[in-house]
Amino acid sequence: MQAKRSIWEKAVWTWLPASAREAGDSVVRNFLLHWFPAKVSRESLSWGYSFWLGTVSAMLFLILTVTGTVLMFLYVPSVERAYLSVKDLEYAVSFGWFLRGLHRISAHLMVAVVFMHMVRVFLTAAYRNGTATNQNRPLNWIVGVALLLVTLFLSFTGYLLPWDQLAYWAITVGTNIAKAAPVAGEWMRFILLGGNTIEQNTLIRFYVLHCFFLPLVVLVLFSYHMWRVRKDGGLACVDKESLGQKKEEAVPIPSKTYSLLGITSGTTVHVKTSLVDEDKHTVRSSPNLTRRLLVVTLATLAVASILTLIAHAPLEEAANPAITPNPAKAPWYFLWLQELVTITTFSIGGFTINGALIGGIIVPGILVAAAIAWPYFDKSSVRAVGVWFAMERRRQNLVFLLVVLFILVLTVVGTFLRGPYWHFYWPWEHWPEMPKKF
Repeated sequence: MQAKRSIWEKAVWTWLPASAREAGDSVVRNFLLHWFPAKVSRESLSWGYSFWLGTVSAMLFLILTVTGTVLMFLYVPSVERAYLSVKDLEYAVSFGWFLRGLHRISAHLMVAVVFMHMVRVFLTAAYRNGTATNQNRPLNWIVGVALLLVTLFLSFTGYLLPWDQLAYWAITVGTNIAKAAPVAGEWMRFILLGGNTIEQNTLIRFYVLHCFFLPLVVLVLFSYHMWRVRKDGGLACVDKESLGQKKEEAVPIPSKTYSLLGITSGTTVHVKTSLVDEDKHTVRSSPNLTRRLLVVTLATLAVASILTLIAHAPLEEAANPAITPNPAKAPWYFLWLQELVTITTFSIGGFTINGALIGGIIVPGILVAAAIAWPYFDKSSVRAVGVWFAMERRRQNLVFLLVVLFILVLTVVGTFLRGPYWHFYWPWEHWPEMPKKF
């Protein structure tokens, strides 16, 4: 007879099941655990396959949602009061600087982690279908590309809200790059800014996009992304494991399961059965998966908090359209585009090639289109699915890594090696004092 549980044990038994039966029941009865399968493969739980980057991204989005909701009570989206309300957060509100810094650091981390998650998925060919039926991982990869783009835009729209010089001119550079798009560039910039200059209409539009519309889009795409992972049978390493498993003979269960269709030549009703020993490769989701999720959640919160204490959120002078900083830089995740615009701008005779069109629109457009189409042109076998750096995919992995390296190098150059007038300076060179003294 089962012992009577205390109130505490009734509240937590689904997270700490005492038996295999309770572990199965917990997934069915608990609203949060219902998200998970009853069992999960051991390799899916390993720290070295996925690095839990998708989970870290979800945790960062949760931190952003919580801190952003609190910030909405204190921030005023007005060009006259936005800067002062952020200044109050920094110097007057208790722990306001920490709240703002945690929100800012989490946003930057989410951009970086989502990008690394996409890199991991590509290098393990996790966007390809495996052995199970009704999989559609290419579609889920496209959803992931959309999530990366929305994450970039979500962070970009939050950049303007402090309404200081850094924010104002970063948005100026970013929207000028968008203006270079053929046909619709001017129209896109006008719609985004709510006019031809950055002013009250722009601040309101960025505020609404950042606080309501884009988070809702992320939530919908993320929910579908996770549902799709479940429908595709979990992480791609499961398909690799299924290919390595061997059928094992088992004694048939003595029950009335036979019929005339089971009688064939040379056999009896005791037809040999075979099965795959799942216990060797799977464990119960509760508490094995939930325990790791707790570790990842706490580690993500700890890292974001430590970085907030080390690197305080900057706040420069209030936005002033009359004073242009030199150099004026886009947000760090768009600096590779700004650098690309620079190196693709050159003159032939008296004709100047527009780098904003090539580097700001055409090249990134080609990269996004290639990312969307890649799973449908990848002809590697199912044995490469879920395998890090599979030999038969070494060429496409090499091409992909070169593109990633190219983006990272341009980002480093734009961040650290570009000075006044966007001239190139080595780290040991001093920038000229601005304005120049004659």
